[in-house]
This record gives sequence, structure tokens and C-alpha cells, in this order.
Amino acid sequence: MNNYKDLFSPGRIGNMWVKNRIVMPPMASCFGSATGEVTETMVAYYRERAKGGAGLIIIENIQVDFPNGKKIATQISCDDDRFLPGLNELAEACQQHGARVFAQIHHAGKESIVPVGPSDIPSLDSGAKPRVLTLEEIEDIIEKFSQAALRIKRAGFDGVELHAAHGYLLNQFLSPVSNTRKDRFGGVIEKRATIVVEIIKKIKTLCGTSFPISVRFSAEEFVNGGNTLTEGKELALIFQKAGADALHISSGIVESRVKIIEPASYEEGWRTYLAREIKEVVNIPVITVGQIRNPVFANNIISEKWADFVALGRQLICDPYYPEKVRRGREKDIIPCLSCNNGCIGRTALGRRMRCILNPVTGHERDYATLIPAARSKTVMIVGGGPGGMEAARVAALRGHNVTLYEKTGVLGGQLNMAKLPPHKGKIEDARRWFITQIQKAGVKVNFYTEVTPTLIRNVDPDVVVIATGGKPIIPDIPGIENAIPAIDILTGKKQAGNEAVIIGGGMVGCETALYLAEKGVKNITVFEQLPELASTVEPITRIDLLEKMAKAGIKSYTYTRVCEITKSNIMIEANGEKKEIPADTVIFAVGTRPVEVLADQVSEFGKEYYLVGDCRDDYKQTQIMDAVHDGGRVGRLI
Repeated sequence: MNNYKDLFSPGRIGNMWVKNRIVMPPMASCFGSATGEVTETMVAYYRERAKGGAGLIIIENIQVDFPNGKKIATQISCDDDRFLPGLNELAEACQQHGARVFAQIHHAGKESIVPVGPSDIPSLDSGAKPRVLTLEEIEDIIEKFSQAALRIKRAGFDGVELHAAHGYLLNQFLSPVSNTRKDRFGGVIEKRATIVVEIIKKIKTLCGTSFPISVRFSAEEFVNGGNTLTEGKELALIFQKAGADALHISSGIVESRVKIIEPASYEEGWRTYLAREIKEVVNIPVITVGQIRNPVFANNIISEKWADFVALGRQLICDPYYPEKVRRGREKDIIPCLSCNNGCIGRTALGRRMRCILNPVTGHERDYATLIPAARSKTVMIVGGGPGGMEAARVAALRGHNVTLYEKTGVLGGQLNMAKLPPHKGKIEDARRWFITQIQKAGVKVNFYTEVTPTLIRNVDPDVVVIATGGKPIIPDIPGIENAIPAIDILTGKKQAGNEAVIIGGGMVGCETALYLAEKGVKNITVFEQLPELASTVEPITRIDLLEKMAKAGIKSYTYTRVCEITKSNIMIEANGEKKEIPADTVIFAVGTRPVEVLADQVSEFGKEYYLVGDCRDDYKQTQIMDAVHDGGRVGRLI
């Protein structure tokens, strides 16, 4: 702990003390009910983060005007007293473990199911044109926010946060991009901030001056004509003067969404400079946020006085015990967030409940948070050392089983070893190392260079066999495919590309291979995809970032295009019923994977208890890291 004394020093917001400087910021989970109530799933999720040691937990965007102001499918509400019991249970679940707890109150404005806004500028998300709010309606919304804050206080929360960021209603008033009003709620920055100022003042009147208010706002919007850091500083001073007790510094609006929840390619703490600049002009606490992972970096933010509190966000979705592990010097045990957005924002944006690709417990805390010891210790054989096999081995060993993992190569990690190779994917190596560390600590024995055969199974005679042999590249049925190279051979350096590279398949792997080649200096790269869009299954924020990087690198791409023949110097493509020859000195294919042949039939003949994990499952669908890890966690708990 001595290495992180500043991170674990008490902090103060208004009259309220917080035990350390680690904040869990509000992040939509979809754990609420369809009618706005807190659920047991949500309580269990936040309780676990409080047990893990976060000093302040800010509960996700709570509606002040149900259902008109809602954004996500199952967003909780506080616009009626009937929500008080559930909110109280949620607050107490966090406080019982020493955390302070705020509630963020929210109206989605033109992004809500009933689009309204300060002006009639359409949403980039839905294209819907919002109805312009009247002066009477704005006064009603101010009242709704204020009454919601009063309910939050009555429910037992320690404070409240106004969501004035990310292109939602309050931010729409603050931003010149979305506010063209000519009345007292529009025009110069002081007038655009009027709605937030009046909400702060009314909350102070209703809840008392000692009830803390934080304002989360986008200090830089990163769009032409939007608020810059100069305006961000002005807003900070306006909010402080109005009575705000803390400022939670974020960035971006809908039009610049990669600046709201950045993808993995962004550097750690890339936007801490915003909080640092804001802190220089105000004398109330400042919270910084944005891809902060390394505890040394987090501690330095506090010690260097860049900010007063550090919000960890997705890292606490991934590992709720990050604070406690850091405090106890167990940094190598922290489950490393990959900033992949697949399990969190990638799911909640579709109205699905939050998950984490590396932590199967996230969203399942009620059932999985406590690992139940096995009734009887069994001898378990794990076939395959990819993420699914390692997770199954880890969980089974922790439950008391005697586990041996067999890997036919000399390296653990399976397809993680390929996934980490494209540009900006180095964090995946952190995940591979974490799995290796954890199976070692759990006592899993590993046999390398060992291919599991029916004979070996018969000789070892395990009680349980877990088959996690993964997948291998699909070889497309195209004449001349023998003249092409699988993407994995390019990424691993086994094969080199010439200057006219063609990639068949525009999914994640195909697009990342194209970027990899561009970084290696290949001049002419073209991606062909049969579907209407490139990277169509990639979560939205990562997809935007990926396509922007491809465009910047000059990579050409064609959709609705089929490659129908390959020769040593060109390919034949078909698009819109027309065929055309394209020169290509290197043809690469990345069209997915298929199961590696499995041992299930032989194992079942022996009468063994067995399970299939990940890509090799008999109900095969092409899986991702999350599918394999969650499969492994499920199987480890079943044995």
C-alpha cells in the first residue's frame, strides 16, 4: 500500500469524506427492470464493487422523467416515490461495505424514446428530429431533476450527480452544436448553462447545502463548433459558483462518441489533461476519467494534483476487487480490462445486460460471486490451453479439483496469441499473462507438447475431460485458394506480403490484418467483403475507430463483392453481376474459423463425464474471447 499512499488517502467532497480516491463512474448496465425498478441483479452487481474497495460509487444514469427521458431498455427511475425502496436497498448495499454512493440523474433529451431538446437539431444516433421544449416544459424538467435529487436523498444516498455530458439533454443545452435558442436558455455560454445552474440551486434549496452535488460534463466536445476546453473551464467556474461540490470531467458528445468511451487504441489516461486544466481554475474537487488502468499511473494523478479523484470505469466492471488488490500489493491478480467494449457498451447499446469478456461473474454476481467448493475432488483433464481451457482449469482447481491442462504446443493462450498481434491489440497479452498466472496460483499442472489421444485418456483415466481445442481458419471454397495465405500466417510473420495485397474477408480479423500490413509498409491493400458492411459484428465504437484508421492508412475496401478465383498474380471478383480481374501478388483470407476436430465421440465411449468449451462445441457458432471464457467459467462451476 505504501506505493499508493495518495490513491488510498481519504478525500473530501463538500462535507463528506471518502475513504480513498477511487471512483466507480456511472455506466449503463441494463440491470434495471423494464418499468424502472432496481433489481436484485443490480444490487448484487454494485454490492460487489463496494466490497472490492471503491471509495465512491456513482450509480448509473437514473431517469427523472419515466419513460419519456429514457435511453436504454431497462434504465432505473427516480421520478416517483414507488422507486424509493429499491433505491434505498441499492444505496445501503454499497454503504454497508464502506463505500460512499451517489446517484447520477439523467434525461436523454433528443436521444430518448420521446425526442425533445433545446432546438430541433436531429440526433445522429436515430436521425429523429426532437421537438423543441417550451419555456414551461424546461421549468418542469428543472423541477423533475430537483425532485429526483430529493428522492435520492430520501433513499439514503450520500450525494447526487447531474449528467450534463455525452450529448444528453443537459449537455444539449450546454453545447452550441445542439442549442440555437434565443431566449434565456440559449445564446452565450452563461445562458446555455442556465438550466444546469437552476437545477443545482433548486437541489440545494430542497436538499440542503450539505447534500453534495457533482456535475459530470464534457469539458471538450471534439466536434466542429462545439465546446472546447476554453468553454469547459468557463462551465466549471459557472457550476462552482452555482453551488456544485465536485466536477466529473468527461468529454465527447454523440457526434464524437469515440471520445466518450474510447476504444483500446487510445493511450492510458489520454484525457486526464482535461481534468488537470479544469483543476487549475476551480477550488472544488475534480474527478478524472478515461482508460485509467495502471495503479502507478492512477496514484500519480493524485500525487501530481492533476485531479482529486480517479474514476476507473470499465476496469471496475472487469474486476470489482481492483482497489483491494492494489491496496494489498496483489497487482498481478487484477483482471486486466482490455478496453474492448464488447461485453459492456457493446451489449448495453443493443439493450442487452452488461457482461465482461474476461470476467464471467460480471452480471451474474447473485449466482457466481461466491465460488462453491466441490462436493468431491475429481481428476480433471483439460484439453487445450486457450482462454476457455484456462478459465475452466482455473475455476475447477479453485473449487478443489485436481486439474491437469494438456497443450499440444509449447505456449498457452490459444487464439489470444494471434489476437494480440494486430495494431493496438497489445492489451490482449495482459489477459494471456493473467490467465497463466492464475492457473499457476490455483495449482493447475500443465503438460506442454502433448496431444491428447484416446490412448492418453485411457491411460490417465480422469474423472472429467474438458475439451477446449479451439478453432482453425476456414479455408474458403475458391478455385486457386492454394495460392492464398491464411491471415494468421501474416500476423505471426510466417509469411510476408508483397506490395499488392488483397484480403478476402472484411470482418475484424480481415480489417486488423489490413492495418497490420499498412504499419509494415505495404502500399496497396484492398479488402473484399461479401456482406453490406465491413466489421459488421464489431461493437460500434471499436468499429468506428477501426474504419477511421483504415481510411487514414489508405486501405481500399469493397462490400457486396465476392472473390471467385485466385491465380498467382491476380484475383477475379464479382460485384453487381459483373466480373473483374484485380492484380494481387499476395492474397490473404480471413473468413472465420471452424472447430478443431474433437475427442467427444471417443470420450463418450469411455463413459467419461465431459464438456466442450468455446469454438469446438458441437452446437458450434463462431465464438469470440468472451464466449470461450464464459464457457470455461460455466464448465468449471459445473464439474
